[in-house]
Amino acid sequence: MTRVQELYPDNKIVLREVGLRDGLQLVKTFPSTEAKQRWMRDEYAAGVRHFETGSFLPAKTFPQFADVRDMIATVASLPGAYGIALTLNERGVNEALASGVAEVATVVSATEEHSQANANRSRESAIANVKRLCDLRNVSAHKPVVNSAISMALGCSIVGAVDPKEVLRLTEKLFEAGVDMVAIADTVGYAGPKQVGELTAGAVKIAGSKPICIHLHDTRGMGIANASAALDAGARVLDGSLGGLGGCPFAPGATGNVVIEDLAFLCESKGFTTGIDIEKLLAVREILKSEMPGEALYGGMARAGLPRGTAARVG
Repeated sequence: MTRVQELYPDNKIVLREVGLRDGLQLVKTFPSTEAKQRWMRDEYAAGVRHFETGSFLPAKTFPQFADVRDMIATVASLPGAYGIALTLNERGVNEALASGVAEVATVVSATEEHSQANANRSRESAIANVKRLCDLRNVSAHKPVVNSAISMALGCSIVGAVDPKEVLRLTEKLFEAGVDMVAIADTVGYAGPKQVGELTAGAVKIAGSKPICIHLHDTRGMGIANASAALDAGARVLDGSLGGLGGCPFAPGATGNVVIEDLAFLCESKGFTTGIDIEKLLAVREILKSEMPGEALYGGMARAGLPRGTAARVG
């Protein structure tokens, strides 16, 4: 069994909690380290096993991630749980590799315009950086899984529509560079189910036995419908955040990531076992309400609860 198969077994649905990083990227107040550790442990008790722990960005700029090493240590202490850490430059890559995190994530932009505006580099330069990350991983002690997301893959905040052929070209280039998986990200929530399903199917075909992750935002209320389309098209790894925490600086006023509690119910309703106890997962929201009382939380399951006669752990 390879490392990527250990983290992402074949024919198994994996829901990844990205609220601890993506969900906290833009907030003005954020939970204490102790509260974030409770959040992680309580979600683990509910059946979640994959956690985006934070990012290796400058602590002065992103104080909410200054404790990323503590969070990586916490997830490592939970049997069968895996941490993910975001890196955007070689310094961050080296720090992530030294931390022992199970998965290192990075990002390239789907469009040249967004890549230049957001990272001040071309897409080809970004892919070269990904290859450098993979080379560093290959000579590291524990050889973590490497995941590259393609941001703005289903619509760009600068140019609007994105050619899916370009996204699939980038997917091929990233696998050639040595990544273990690619995440297709609807960063600003532009897409609908048809677009998501078609792009997912194309990416899954390119990936072969390697996983494709689908990262959705609920900007226009399409998150769950898009997730359903992605599942139908062969995606088996989906990102979500507790209470729909998150947002994007390029989509002012937008809601955040697709709600992980609703994702779990969607998967179970479609016959995909997640191993997640939805009622236990919903209870974790109390930590966010206590720690971030001014932050809006979303979710149909939180509003209406499980249908009568439905077991909390449907699968």
